[in-house]
Amino acid sequence: MSTEKSNNLLKRDIVIGSRRFSNYFWTFILFFGGLGFLLTGISSYLQKNLLFFIKSTELSFLPQGLVMTFYGVVAISLSIYIGLTIFWDVGSGYNEFDKQNELIRIVRRGFPGKNRQILLVYAFKNIKSIKLNIKDGINPKRVIYLCTKDQREIPLTPVEQPRSLEVLENEASELARFLNINLEGL
Repeated sequence: MSTEKSNNLLKRDIVIGSRRFSNYFWTFILFFGGLGFLLTGISSYLQKNLLFFIKSTELSFLPQGLVMTFYGVVAISLSIYIGLTIFWDVGSGYNEFDKQNELIRIVRRGFPGKNRQILLVYAFKNIKSIKLNIKDGINPKRVIYLCTKDQREIPLTPVEQPRSLEVLENEASELARFLNINLEGL
């Protein structure tokens, strides 16, 4: 999350969506790995080597070739899905905190369709606190939430590699100071 504009009355944090290095990496790996599996499976069916560096004619189509074909189709399908989320930039947007109008706007891009643009608007009077949620372990989670008085918790941080505790704590405390509300979870 990077800050685009910041002054005494307005703060805007840019949220990067699915156009991250890891998504480009996995799209590439899944596509070419899946293509290799698919061509190997087809080669075992046709009994003709489509890949010069693998003797796939030695594989029997049932069950090895069929399984290779299935894995190839699944991997290519996943790479197309991730590629489309990159193209549509799903999840990108910004968090805007406007002291002058006493409004918080959370804007995100979704999948194409009727609800492509997601816009959440909250008045300052409906905000209870900023909450910092930190879970370490195999699947670590470090998120800053905007807590409303009606018990909703809206995530403000993008989905990405967990950032350092110091950076996350500084962002959360800076935001709580800017909005003049409590900070929970420290």
